[in-house]
Amino acid sequence: MSLINSLQRSVALLLCAALALPSFAAEKKTTEPSKPSYELPQPQRENLDLNMYQLIRQEGLAHSHVMEYASALADGIGPRLTGSPNLQKANAWTRDQLTAMGCVNAHLEDWGEFGMGWQQLNTWVRMTSPDTAVLIAQAAPWSPATNGPVTVQAAVAEIKEVKDIDQYRGKLGGKVVFLGAPWEVKPVEKPLSRTLDEADLKRLESYPLKPPSEEYRKDYPKRMELRNKISQLMADEKPAAVVVPSREMRDMGATGGTFTDDGGADLTSYAYQREHINPVPVAAMAIENYGRVYRLVKAHVPVTLELNIDTKFFGDHEHGFDTIAEIPGTDPQLKDEVVMVGGHLDSWASATGATDNGAGTVVAMEVMRILNALQVKPRRTIRIGLWTGEEQGLFGSEGYVKQHFGYVPLSTAPEQMKLPEWMRKPAGPIVLKPEQQKISAYFNVDNGGGRIRGIYLEQNAAVAPIFEQWIAPLKDLDVTAITMRHTGGTDHESFDAVGIPGFQFIQDPLDYGTRTHHTNMDTYERLQQEDLAQAATVEAIFVYNAAMRDQMLPRKPLPHPEREEQSTAPLKNIMPGAEAEEKDAKQKLEKEEPQKPPQPQEPQVQQPAPPQQPSTPQQ
Repeated sequence: MSLINSLQRSVALLLCAALALPSFAAEKKTTEPSKPSYELPQPQRENLDLNMYQLIRQEGLAHSHVMEYASALADGIGPRLTGSPNLQKANAWTRDQLTAMGCVNAHLEDWGEFGMGWQQLNTWVRMTSPDTAVLIAQAAPWSPATNGPVTVQAAVAEIKEVKDIDQYRGKLGGKVVFLGAPWEVKPVEKPLSRTLDEADLKRLESYPLKPPSEEYRKDYPKRMELRNKISQLMADEKPAAVVVPSREMRDMGATGGTFTDDGGADLTSYAYQREHINPVPVAAMAIENYGRVYRLVKAHVPVTLELNIDTKFFGDHEHGFDTIAEIPGTDPQLKDEVVMVGGHLDSWASATGATDNGAGTVVAMEVMRILNALQVKPRRTIRIGLWTGEEQGLFGSEGYVKQHFGYVPLSTAPEQMKLPEWMRKPAGPIVLKPEQQKISAYFNVDNGGGRIRGIYLEQNAAVAPIFEQWIAPLKDLDVTAITMRHTGGTDHESFDAVGIPGFQFIQDPLDYGTRTHHTNMDTYERLQQEDLAQAATVEAIFVYNAAMRDQMLPRKPLPHPEREEQSTAPLKNIMPGAEAEEKDAKQKLEKEEPQKPPQPQEPQVQQPAPPQQPSTPQQ
């Protein structure tokens, strides 16, 4: 073959190879797994649909139906204690309303067994001597009944430590026990309702460098032990009933006739479980009425009370359900990804659960109604979740997250099993499910009925520049604040715990912490129409933006709770000149000890070797 022919053949082969390379590279690229879009670089500028902003504002503010949902839920259904018939009604009603507004796949999802179903039918307490007075009280959640009205003498038991228990043995049987001393009621010197001013918002935007206190967690086992021993005392003594004083409100003391009536009123830590049921009927009483009876008894004045705690149980193994519905995604590439919005549907039983968390429920429902009314065709699926069992430990949202996205395995050591789940140590890294990579974000409202003023980022710095652009057109609605802070105590934590961006909004407090949180005054009247309409409008815009953007929202690094204890442990051997630990000190001493001269050894007599034994076959 000539040199020219050889060169021509070589060039042809090179050209063929070059032409084949792009095809091969493309084929290789398609076989490699692509990264989730939240791991890719985020655009510096958000592509906001300001026309849709205007449409959502018009529908949400001018055509709001949020108060109709609120009245139907709070007035028409009423209190929604987990496990109760009313909560079952609320599950069915929300499912049907979501279907009626145009959502698809509206259904109830079982998150597991909860405990006893319970309902308060009637409770009243009045003093008949030394004076007559009607006292403000209601049954504690899951209290047994008195089986009709009873007339009994009042007694006082003040038990601050375990050692205080024995003095009351043999003295409480058949009486109404006022358990504990009343706290000091101070004048109400600040407004009961307030909105956040610029200084408040600035404080929220400043990140706290001091870690939160862990005192509550440290003292919890001790408090639980005392509570259980008091419960056993009452089971042994068999009083006719126990009355507990309302605790102080979160942001203020007493506000006149308002009393808290949540799980803190129970005599046991898990009163909704048959094996931990309150041993006797229990009522929570307004501090002003409680104090009068207490002072009379302490002054050795005989006090006679008539009371009737009328309650009903509905089974020992009731299950909890979440209400779920969707607006399906339409983008062929993104429709399997999800943006979620929600709040908790359950409440306590002494009022109608309007601000906690009827407000969050109806705001989430109004978000879905607004988007359906505008016939939005989101690129991603928009899903609503209305959770139950939140007040007892985020049971509904945690159950949903565990079934769909992942969970943190917890220690099953005997001592750990005695603790509530939120206190148990993690037993390993997070177990993730495939759906965890398909959810962009979860948005939650559960701080009362106040309007939205901003959002907690939950320490997700990457999302800050995105939300700053989202809220810029909402400043005239008073939405301005973005804070890196973490906020707790509600359902977004269930998502955040498994690495999903979960967000809670900053809201005006109004009278949530002074009058309605877990009280007998948590009613429809405490809701403000303008604030709820604003909240639904703002949340609808956040949900819409998340559903329409090219990429999912960025995430924080995946949490590793199993490493937390090791990461926060003090460093070892860091201080120069400090005495080493006992083991290290012993080794140091052995090294520094002067070596003794070798001693002459006696000559050893060679011993005959013992006869060999047959080897044992390995098992």
